[in-house]
Amino acid sequence: MSKGFLEKTDHRPWPMPLSPWIMGMQWRDLLFAHWPVPVSALRDLIPRDLEIDTFEGEAWVGVVPLTMANVHARYLPKMRDFPELNLRTYVRYRDKPGVWFFSLDAHSPFAVWSARTFFHLPYFKARMACDAVGDGFHYHSDRYHQGAAPANFTARYRPTGAVFLSQPDTLEQFLTERYCLYTVDANRRIRCGEIHHVPWPLQPAEIEMETNTLAAASGIELPDSAPHCLYARELDVVAWLARAVH
Repeated sequence: MSKGFLEKTDHRPWPMPLSPWIMGMQWRDLLFAHWPVPVSALRDLIPRDLEIDTFEGEAWVGVVPLTMANVHARYLPKMRDFPELNLRTYVRYRDKPGVWFFSLDAHSPFAVWSARTFFHLPYFKARMACDAVGDGFHYHSDRYHQGAAPANFTARYRPTGAVFLSQPDTLEQFLTERYCLYTVDANRRIRCGEIHHVPWPLQPAEIEMETNTLAAASGIELPDSAPHCLYARELDVVAWLARAVH
């Protein structure tokens, strides 16, 4: 992971935290697959203190498969790379935009335990694989976490165009340029976890979906239309512990 990206901050909507980052990682071969949904379809699934963020009046639900690489706590050795898959939407707290995760599946029991324990995130154990096939990827996930609703995802995806950076006030910027996440702890307090990275190097993409029950497992019905797809080959990221908001 190149440390030079830590000095690139002009694109951020607010300053980086003053405290040291806790986790470093790379997100590789990532697909953003998003569908528009009514705000009312999500309102009961998200704490009332969080406003559901919208683009042109619609909320968006994303399924995001990727490979987690070079994951490490600060000053500690790196973990083995593993696939991860998340189901998300976008929210605001006092006008600060961020990501809300309905679920995150990972092919690493240790990563699941760590994220649930220290970051208060809804991680679940799953059997997963991401295989390069031609100019794209074949991705499979089968959740087996005890006490969690079963969820499966199998798809092929690939980039279809040149790299670009999202422009202000576009859907691409709305869906990708997020620099914090929100979650709740065991006491139902809202917590905010800061992250940092350079602007996303995006490419248009396409997906062939075989199975996708992630949203249904979280009580969300996706439209039958094809998703809006974007691909990113690699992004360096650092993260801070999620702190209670006030």
